[in-house]
Amino acid sequence: MPRMSSAPHYPDGIPPVLLHQLPERAAACWPGHMALTHDGQQWSYDELQGLIGRCRAGLQRLPLAPGARVAVFLEKRLETVVASFAATAAGGVLVPVNPVLKSTQVGHILQDAGAQVLVTSRSRLPSLLDVLADCPDLRHIVLCDAQAPLHHPGGLDACTWETLLSATPAEAAPPQLETDVAAIFYTSGSTGRPKGVVLSHRNLVAGATSVATYLQNHAGDVLLAALPLSFDAGFSQLTTAFLVGARVVLLNVLLPRDVLRAMEAERVTGLTAVPPLYMQLAALPWPAPAAQHLRYWANTGGRLPRATLDQLRLRAPGALPFLMYGLTEAFRSSYLPPDEVDRRPDSMGRAIPNVDLRVVREDGSECAPDEPGELVHRGPLVAQGYWNRPEETAQRFRPWPPAAPAKGATGEWAVYSGDTVRRDAEGFLYFVGRRDEMIKTSGYRVSPTEVEEGVYASGLVQEVLAVGFDHELLGQAIHVAAVPSPAASGDAAADTAALLAHCRALLPAYMVPAVVHWARDPLPRNPNGKLDRPRWKAEHERI
Repeated sequence: MPRMSSAPHYPDGIPPVLLHQLPERAAACWPGHMALTHDGQQWSYDELQGLIGRCRAGLQRLPLAPGARVAVFLEKRLETVVASFAATAAGGVLVPVNPVLKSTQVGHILQDAGAQVLVTSRSRLPSLLDVLADCPDLRHIVLCDAQAPLHHPGGLDACTWETLLSATPAEAAPPQLETDVAAIFYTSGSTGRPKGVVLSHRNLVAGATSVATYLQNHAGDVLLAALPLSFDAGFSQLTTAFLVGARVVLLNVLLPRDVLRAMEAERVTGLTAVPPLYMQLAALPWPAPAAQHLRYWANTGGRLPRATLDQLRLRAPGALPFLMYGLTEAFRSSYLPPDEVDRRPDSMGRAIPNVDLRVVREDGSECAPDEPGELVHRGPLVAQGYWNRPEETAQRFRPWPPAAPAKGATGEWAVYSGDTVRRDAEGFLYFVGRRDEMIKTSGYRVSPTEVEEGVYASGLVQEVLAVGFDHELLGQAIHVAAVPSPAASGDAAADTAALLAHCRALLPAYMVPAVVHWARDPLPRNPNGKLDRPRWKAEHERI
């Protein structure tokens, strides 16, 4: 096993600074190396960078103003990757949109981000027509699989992918600094719809460097991109690979067996996934070649059950397990070294390279060993805040040290995670619980408010609250308590079926409630008159 290096090796001696410099530099260092594989096709770094350059020119010719938001609403495919890096190369800001979201959620992101350009497909566009009218900043739509431009009733400029790429080279993009905004990643918040986490070039490149360091990524690696590229951990498969000249296999997962087939066919050396997928993989028999080349597998998005961990280690005995923890607001935070897994399989590990993690009390003082406190993350991976949400930014992103009256006192922000953890005497961290009411299911952070809004829109309920209950496969399963409205039939089974059918049409699958609890009496309220989720959950956990 190679020795752990302090940082990735740069063949040209020049570390990248901006997000789009990752594929640009890779094309200069490893022009013939394969960068991407998708559906049996491959593209070298030289070919990929050529497409990014043409896409950059096309975006500039639209024109694209400096800092304009470019939303990419596509499944994993070549155009998704090209547009993502061309957006910042052209001086814009990338807004990746999860391809499983329904039109209501997509419309919210486009409107909230003030997206001026939308890169999507002809097959996805019809589902968005009703929401695009509520996106006043949107000016251009690029359709990556259309043969001819489509007329849009809203008067938006629509062009094909080929037309965009046929633009003649424009002038150089405006100069950019590593502190400039590169991307806005949307994540659920406990108080409502998704909010945008603002990430600088420095955040993304420093994150790639840190992760590639402890995973020891190199140009011979083949990384399987099974997670959505709208996830920080999913997008990280691109940034870490491009940093070191590795190859990324783009996979739009249909079934767990598809993952095993891709691992075998592409000789995958690195896999990052969330607990629900790993639980499904652990339950399957693995063909011998699936794990033959696997060097490591990494878990993110929630704690992995010990039984699943043991099964995965049996199925891939030659692969190193990396158990990780992180926040979109700070990319990754900690990982458990593989040689510590047997001793402390329940641990979140220690801070990743170039990150400082503290466990603090309410007054900001540091906790004693094994004393629960809030996890605080400081360093170059801390995001810039939430997009256009100063009050929520002020709650989560605060000066460091805690006693500092303002950022100007130290020039540094830290992100206060809202997670309660403890640190043992040897410095290893353990998750205790969340301070807010977020539901963690299928690797996603889900806002209970957003689920409640979706359920209420059915017209079948007068009151509703949503909570998460522990679930062996999902992490947490979404339960809703509801008081039926006069429009409900009174038949619990029929009303449940109608409610869930409504939710499936309105919400992405991971937000659809698993269980509906109908109540005759009003739901509990706290002294402020708000529905009391913790009280209802505590009462029903005992049942």
